[in-house]
Amino acid sequence: MLSYLELVELVHNNVITGVTPERINAASIDLTLGPTLFVEWPSISSKAIDLSAKPREYPKFERVDMGDAGFVMHPSCFLLAATVEVFNLPNYIQANYFLNSSLARAGLNAALAQFADPGWHGAHLTLELKNWTEWHSLRIRPGMKIGQMVFNRVTPVPEHRSYSTIGSYNNSTGPALR
Repeated sequence: MLSYLELVELVHNNVITGVTPERINAASIDLTLGPTLFVEWPSISSKAIDLSAKPREYPKFERVDMGDAGFVMHPSCFLLAATVEVFNLPNYIQANYFLNSSLARAGLNAALAQFADPGWHGAHLTLELKNWTEWHSLRIRPGMKIGQMVFNRVTPVPEHRSYSTIGSYNNSTGPALR
């Protein structure tokens, strides 16, 4: 796991961009929420989404651009968001996302896809957020701290197996729908 001085070097070398020095911690980098969301939209279709289908189908989403007021996540709301920060991982660094514990205690969940492979580049991290509360709405705002990324050094991945070569989410801006 990389610690403070190595994280400072990652930011200095633009492995992760959009980070201010005060957001570099002892063993993680704080991430902030971008302004665009894709919010799950109700569908009257009774057809189940077949997760084994190729090409895969997805729930219906509506694009929402948050203003200064942010966005209110009602109970059970599911949405896709993205970080402000952009990642350019070399073939010897992988990263894991973790939601801030104070947000989790308020009922926000982001425990779905949270792994970044070596070689992933030019992309904002897409977050799958859900309000797990039954009775309370949660307001999120652009620019708020939404979690932290932990980085690990790994044995360099061969180019033909690197996410930089075979990954489908390289160079994705904003929340990635597919």
